[in-house]
Amino acid sequence: MSASLADPVEVVNFGCRLNIAEGEGVRAAARAAGVRDTIIFNSCAVTDEAVRQARQAVRRALRERPGAEVVVTGCAAELEREAFAAMGARVVSNDAKGLAESYQNTVSPRRRGPISGGLQLEPAGDGPLPSQGHAFLPYSPALSGADHARAFLGVQTGCSHSCTFCATVLARGTARSASVDAVVASAQTALDRGQREIILTGVDLASYGDDSGTTLATLVEALLALPVERLRLSSLDPDRIDGVLFALLTQEKRVMPHVHLSLQAGDDMVLTRMKRRHRRADAVALIERLKAARAEIAIGADLIAGFPTEDDAMFANSLALIDDCDVVFGHIFPYSPRAGTPAARMPQVGRTIARERAATLRDANARRRQDWLETQVGRTVSMLVERDGLSGHAENFAAVALTTPAAPGTIIDVRLTARDGDRMIATPIEAKDIAA
Repeated sequence: MSASLADPVEVVNFGCRLNIAEGEGVRAAARAAGVRDTIIFNSCAVTDEAVRQARQAVRRALRERPGAEVVVTGCAAELEREAFAAMGARVVSNDAKGLAESYQNTVSPRRRGPISGGLQLEPAGDGPLPSQGHAFLPYSPALSGADHARAFLGVQTGCSHSCTFCATVLARGTARSASVDAVVASAQTALDRGQREIILTGVDLASYGDDSGTTLATLVEALLALPVERLRLSSLDPDRIDGVLFALLTQEKRVMPHVHLSLQAGDDMVLTRMKRRHRRADAVALIERLKAARAEIAIGADLIAGFPTEDDAMFANSLALIDDCDVVFGHIFPYSPRAGTPAARMPQVGRTIARERAATLRDANARRRQDWLETQVGRTVSMLVERDGLSGHAENFAAVALTTPAAPGTIIDVRLTARDGDRMIATPIEAKDIAA
């Protein structure tokens, strides 16, 4: 969760990098509408815990800031708009949160005003997904603010797959991509303001261009025509890494050696019941190929513990996947049923078991990451220095803490001298190009 406090429009972002990127557009739209003393919660619904956190934050704001306008948007607002409205918050649809008119001439329900608009979704049930039959707006690139050395650039939203556990299509609709030209223009904006690393993000990033006849690889090639020094990709579906994208990940030095994959599970029966499009052997083989072509690549993965029907043997396969795929950056969470999804109607393993299995996966991943970090001691790497002048990330996404400050926003060579928990301690060697 992130927030900006020194502003008449306070935006609190929950969840993914895409929300962080879109949050800047939310702020700009609200400013353009001329609102004041307004708190906008840009919510997430990937798990029931994410929704609970959003509800808690909204209740606190309504209680502690009685004079402020409280607005809820994002995925949780889309799925539970009636609940948030009943609390006394205004609800702005996910699809319209970047439009100034969504914040104009409206007041919250607690002030007897309307809920504002865009897409209207019905409560999810066993019938067609609420997104079907509704017209979603075209997607424009979402660029995060200048408060980080890295720029998050959202290039697509929605998902056209039908994974049984996921409510994203309910909240964001089918996959839609920003145009290549529009993304390139946003990337140039980030470069012009001194951000030297761009992170591409989206709900289903690897599907970029499916709706417009282009591909993610084509977009990456277009961005590399700019003077971008570091380009990083967020979570990718392993089934969608084609030959061109594989070559860019393994041969282009400006594409960072850090591949995060949406694996979700390491058991074929669970993957089948999730309606994933890859199998365990596919993931293992892909990572072996990636590392054979570029040994320094660090692997991240999304993993769900306690999916419905998962027994001990199935979970053991997922646990072994961490070592089999050399996962050093795990995004691990317990399964939670999302209303309106097929998995919610499957036999559940229970929250306690799911949480225990998630904890086991996290422990295994922490061990793997610490062992990997130990292998980094003594190496010289390049890092991007964050705004505090003391922290940042190496090319492989290892977190780095400097022993002496360096100029924020610069790319410097450092020597990794020791591991400190989940980060590396480093000594600056030489600035490559100290920016003014």
